[in-house]
Amino acid sequence: MDIELGDVVRLRKKHPCGGDEWQVVKLGVDIRVKCLKCQRQVLLERVTFEHRVKALISRDHSANKIDTG
Repeated sequence: MDIELGDVVRLRKKHPCGGDEWQVVKLGVDIRVKCLKCQRQVLLERVTFEHRVKALISRDHSANKIDTG
């Protein structure tokens, strides 16, 4: 699965606060996502994350750019 920093995804289960949209804030073996409704962060194993993703909502291209100047 092609996931980048700043992507907003919808997961299969809702968070206890009622939100189901999450922003990717850390990538690696584990993926940290932030609930867009209550701002709580959750760390998931990559395999678990990929099984729980229902849809890619939006992609933030500016989050991946490196300022060289």
